[in-house]
Amino acid sequence: MIRLFQFLSVCALILGLSAVSPAQAQPLRLQITEGVIEPMPFAMPAFVAENSAGGQYSDALARVVAANLSNTGLFREVPPQAHIARISSFDAGVNYSDWRAINVQALITGAVSVSGNRMTVKFRLFDVLTGQQVGQGLQFAGTTDSWRRMAHKVADAVYSRITGESGYFDSRVVFISESGSRENRTRRLAIMDQDGENVQFLTDGRAMVVGPAISRSGERILYTTYETGTPRIALMNTQTGQRQLVGDIPGAQVFSPRFTPDGSGLVFSAARGGNTDLYRMTLGTGQIQQLTSSPAIATAPSFSPDGRFITFESDRSGTSQIYIMPASGGEAQRISFGQGRYNTPVWSPRGDLIAFTKQNAGRFHIGVMRRDGSEERLLTASFLDESPTWAPNGRVIMFTREAQGGNPSLYSVDITGRNLRRVPTPGPASDPSWGPLLP
Repeated sequence: MIRLFQFLSVCALILGLSAVSPAQAQPLRLQITEGVIEPMPFAMPAFVAENSAGGQYSDALARVVAANLSNTGLFREVPPQAHIARISSFDAGVNYSDWRAINVQALITGAVSVSGNRMTVKFRLFDVLTGQQVGQGLQFAGTTDSWRRMAHKVADAVYSRITGESGYFDSRVVFISESGSRENRTRRLAIMDQDGENVQFLTDGRAMVVGPAISRSGERILYTTYETGTPRIALMNTQTGQRQLVGDIPGAQVFSPRFTPDGSGLVFSAARGGNTDLYRMTLGTGQIQQLTSSPAIATAPSFSPDGRFITFESDRSGTSQIYIMPASGGEAQRISFGQGRYNTPVWSPRGDLIAFTKQNAGRFHIGVMRRDGSEERLLTASFLDESPTWAPNGRVIMFTREAQGGNPSLYSVDITGRNLRRVPTPGPASDPSWGPLLP
């Protein structure tokens, strides 16, 4: 567990990331628009080691913070070898002219100390152009095993102070890790940090698994398993690894599950008697309600953040399109009207956009549109892009990309269409589901 407190306050010791304190000066501000953004240059010197044991973490912490910020495409690190000034004491004053000379706008300084398996990490953010500190410093405490999480929390706080948006670095992604030949492919459920580190395998690969979805709390995962030969829905606790099969309907194949926003239930597809419809289940009681009834296929459901609506794909109009209906069922409204086929709609955590997969003219795209279908924008194009999932702040989308004849990989892209980048994984990977910020 990581603890955090404002070290300029005497006793504000808490268990999670506290609200950012009022700035001591007008804060740095980076406006995020759909146009071309010149990344903000920042400097991230190695953390000051306040005792000998902290020395082994001082540079590693700084490198994780710098990588998090740089990977957004919104920030550009001025490399340490270009630094004129040296930070030898966390409490020493800042010589702003030395940082202005190398065109740094934001300076992040930090310190680390270690006692046994306990670590304390501090940081400050400075506006080099105005020559003032931005906000109060923050301090995190935890075990040495959680040092990367503390670096992610520092990066989240810096990102939030500069952009005005919440961060997304201290979060995890569930995905399908693939291995073996195409004819004998092994697919295991796995979870990792959003930057591809700390991969853990949650299933052993003996049964094929697809389509994971993590709950808003991050404590449970739904996925489709073929362990009995036909698709069934499994529910797993991420802390204990315990799992159970849920959503069984006699004579039906069930798949494509997604949690309700409060985690109390799920919505899923069931194929029975030639029809594929949507159903909703309450986990506490096991009660199942049928939401659609149509000869057409209805699948890939996703709840709006407020739980009032469900978006899904259906071919009821002749080709696969995106629809929205009340979460309790009822009349569905089509919202996609562009050229091509639309699949796998996923509602943004902000509630303003829906991400989707689009197939048109032999190319696949990841795109976004408003909840009424307006302002459609395609963010990517390739041989095969699919399975979008949102970062917890609604700023970035992760998805699966596969080149012709190649293996699937995970990629991310900003909702402006900028900063397309590959997410490192141990091998081929698909079907990402991005979890919440960790507590």
